[in-house]
Amino acid sequence: MDKLMKIGRNDPCWCGSSIKYKKCHASFDSRLEIYRNKGAVVPSRKLIKTPEQIQGIRESAKINIAVLDYVSEHIHEGITTEMIDQWVYEQTTRCHAIPAPLNYEGFPKSVCTSVNDQVCHGIPSPDVVLRDGDIVNVDVSTIYNGYFSDSSRMFCIGNVSPEKQRLVDVTKESLSVGLEQVKPWGFLGDMGQAIHDFALQNGYSVVRQIGGHGVGLEFHEDPWVSYVSKKGTEMVMAPGMVFTIEPMINMGTDEIFTDEDDGWTVYTADGKPSAQWEIQVLVTEDGYEILSY
Repeated sequence: MDKLMKIGRNDPCWCGSSIKYKKCHASFDSRLEIYRNKGAVVPSRKLIKTPEQIQGIRESAKINIAVLDYVSEHIHEGITTEMIDQWVYEQTTRCHAIPAPLNYEGFPKSVCTSVNDQVCHGIPSPDVVLRDGDIVNVDVSTIYNGYFSDSSRMFCIGNVSPEKQRLVDVTKESLSVGLEQVKPWGFLGDMGQAIHDFALQNGYSVVRQIGGHGVGLEFHEDPWVSYVSKKGTEMVMAPGMVFTIEPMINMGTDEIFTDEDDGWTVYTADGKPSAQWEIQVLVTEDGYEILSY
């Protein structure tokens, strides 16, 4: 955590609430300091979202959810992933928002579409046609009035094999397993281990190199969120933190590689399917709030 700037107890709180520090975040900071002195990783003040910022993120999330709802209503066998990209761009801009992936670090499209053995960051293409039996992740990220939202869903195209359907279902269920561990003043590792253990119990593996992230004021913020972490480790989940839960669960090995030609698309090393669902979560005083899904 950044070294805390000293604030008088009767001074305005650092969060911008205009409330006196002693009545706002003084006890919050004291509690974080206790964790810090015990050697825990604690969030910096910039990772704690203010009520105004949280409301801005909620408004962005409404658009994010609506875009994925549109995809859900229209996706079907025979369309290209390029068409999904067009839907996302049109529906996002119609709401006066911006697709966050577009031109992000050179990414050429408005959405990520990852099919079958593509783990994540798949680039939409007019050459990729969704076929009967495919599973596809559609990852939508939205900027609205400067606030970021991020979530993804899996879609099963036509007659999906029982093995693929089970992978998709277990991956979705893993979110609920992880959410049970999202508690104020707990640790991100509590959630990470719960998801990892659940995936292993079901015969799957979890991608290690890629995880979730803080999000809200920027596309990718701290903390990095692992799903192969250990209980009692990683950053303290303090109220006001916003991050994604998005485990990438593989039917086979957890080993992956990135396409050398496009520099983005990540594949499973053994060619077996991978699934991912993503939600954006706010840590609250008594639990959590799902912002986008």
